[in-house]
Amino acid sequence: MGHEALPEGAEIKPIMHMNATSHHEKRQKESLTDQDGDLEWTGAVSIGTPPQNFVIDFDTGSSDLWVPSTSCHNQTCSSKHKYSASHSSTSAKQSGSFYIAYGDGSSVSGPVYTDKVVSVAGVTANNQYFSPAKHLSDSFASDPADGLLGLAFPGLSALGQSPFFNTAFSQKSAANNVFAMKLAQSGSELYVGGTDNSLYTGSIEYHPLVTSNQFWQIGNAQLQVGNNVTNSGFQTVIDSGTTIMYGPPSAVQAFYASIPGSAVYDSSSGYYSYPCNSLPTVSFNWGGNNWVVSSANFNLGQTQPGSGQCVGALAGQDLGLGNNVWLLGDSFMKNQYNIFSFAQNAVGFATLS
Repeated sequence: MGHEALPEGAEIKPIMHMNATSHHEKRQKESLTDQDGDLEWTGAVSIGTPPQNFVIDFDTGSSDLWVPSTSCHNQTCSSKHKYSASHSSTSAKQSGSFYIAYGDGSSVSGPVYTDKVVSVAGVTANNQYFSPAKHLSDSFASDPADGLLGLAFPGLSALGQSPFFNTAFSQKSAANNVFAMKLAQSGSELYVGGTDNSLYTGSIEYHPLVTSNQFWQIGNAQLQVGNNVTNSGFQTVIDSGTTIMYGPPSAVQAFYASIPGSAVYDSSSGYYSYPCNSLPTVSFNWGGNNWVVSSANFNLGQTQPGSGQCVGALAGQDLGLGNNVWLLGDSFMKNQYNIFSFAQNAVGFATLS
């Protein structure tokens, strides 16, 4: 998709309550806050000297860091924390400009800067490239996050620069070339530079990436309804920046065809409904364990009160990711511990404690 980031779906974004500067461990965990009924999780980032604090969406489906700047004067930025270059002694303007368009039609643009301190849970990247954005599209106005920090590969960077985590690891600020995420209504966490052993049990099941320097994309996927395999041999992008799950329209139609009582709910957006009280077990696997999407995480709510029909968290849309590529967002990630390893070029899953 070139420099386009993944669709944000209903957009999950990360926020920070921190005092990030009080953490000194190189392998550090950052609490995430569940926003707006699981639409997104937010955590904290500080930029500059002295630190300026922001609420951020940590997005495994893109690779750039941006926050609103004091030069953003439109209504979209009015309630957000804004970066002031003049108030940071380590700020430096760089050549070029930044523009990114997300799959939901939203976009962000601004100048390009570096700053000496960009801290996530005490992990620092010196001279990190980012954009203090001057223009945010209207859809960001209602977003509880100030900005976004991409955790995918450098090849997706619209800035054309090393993303935050890669910079931090190269500077030995992150102990290991891996990060991990737990997404839940409480106890959510981004762990930078390793895994939090207290959050999972058993071993981690790793799957190699099928793309190079792009998305966290793994192949040989299979989807089951109960014991019935409805789809197989497809690829999946694991994306914390998207709220639900998406597949090609014909493939998703085949999936719902295996659920008695299911029906098209919104053909324009690819949503389906199913009988609330009779959802079979839905699971994905990549040649190992079956990773079950719980009925609670699959259920987006009733089509209308008392209808008995609920909207499913798997929608059929052509996202422009290529043939047979699915996008698994938070509705999937909430069910297990998720590990993203640059060291192994792999995505891992483990059972939550």
